[in-house]
Amino acid sequence: MTVTKKVKNFFEYLEKEKNYSGHTLRSYGIDIIQFCRFLVLNNSAKVDPDRWKDSGKEIEISPFDLPENVGKMLLAAGPADVRAYLAVLRGAEYSRSTIARKLASLKSMYNYFVRKGYLELSPVGSVRTPRLEKRLPKFLDLQQVGNLLEAPDTGTFLGARDKAIMETIYSSGLRISEVVGLDIEDVDITGGTARVRGKGKKERMVPLGSYALKSIKNYLAITAESFGKRAHGPLFLNRSGKRISDRSVRRKLDIYLREAGIALRVSPHALRHSFATHMLNAGADLRSVQEMLGHENLSTTQIYTHLSTAKLREVYSGSHPMAAEKPA
Repeated sequence: MTVTKKVKNFFEYLEKEKNYSGHTLRSYGIDIIQFCRFLVLNNSAKVDPDRWKDSGKEIEISPFDLPENVGKMLLAAGPADVRAYLAVLRGAEYSRSTIARKLASLKSMYNYFVRKGYLELSPVGSVRTPRLEKRLPKFLDLQQVGNLLEAPDTGTFLGARDKAIMETIYSSGLRISEVVGLDIEDVDITGGTARVRGKGKKERMVPLGSYALKSIKNYLAITAESFGKRAHGPLFLNRSGKRISDRSVRRKLDIYLREAGIALRVSPHALRHSFATHMLNAGADLRSVQEMLGHENLSTTQIYTHLSTAKLREVYSGSHPMAAEKPA
């Protein structure tokens, strides 16, 4: 079996058995291509970190169409090659999180090769993952969320759509990819729920708040004037009547942040972070928030407990008899 076929089998495994999205598959492909480029360059001369990011222009390789000599390099790579690759990435000033992701892509591929018997040992097995800095997610306070949600002009198609999108993200803690991927039939207006397809194509049901439902109903009523009453298809449309892209949502959010006078550079994900933080501050239990966010592991959700510390201090100070001196 050729190396190209082995790599192709790996990507079929990610797509059909792991249910990885097209976006994730592309990321894996880019990471593996880049490692192949490194092996080719490193085989003939020392790799210069200053020109590493431009190396893609010199060597075009697809993970599904590897030249035989490159495929042999991929299978023959050892821990020393992987460490040298990481050193070049650090020299090219890639962030720790990006380096860790690229290493994880290689580790997944080589572990698959070992399981299938293509290799005896993984060259990544003894290589340590870079220690990542724990960064708390950015979120908006209640006043900022209120100002942001009031920014769109709900009397227009675009304004009604944008408000409905932001209300839906904040109401249910959806990822931007999940909200733009909603179809009309996914939303139960009467029951106040939405069926969401998350990471790994896993489905979950999430509740929709009254404000989100009201905004969606208003948006659909206005949309019917331009595109007719629809029972199927994408929920959120662009000007052309096609599914809106996550890039468009990001651009619109930047505009509304400025209009709301919020001097923060945040992504639509900040509304998801705000949802989780505000839920926990209001007394929601961690397991419920985990379920609504679609996190596979509770440890992923626990990062929001750090953001709730100030609220806990406030409750403690006002409740515990020995928390502070009180007048007799």
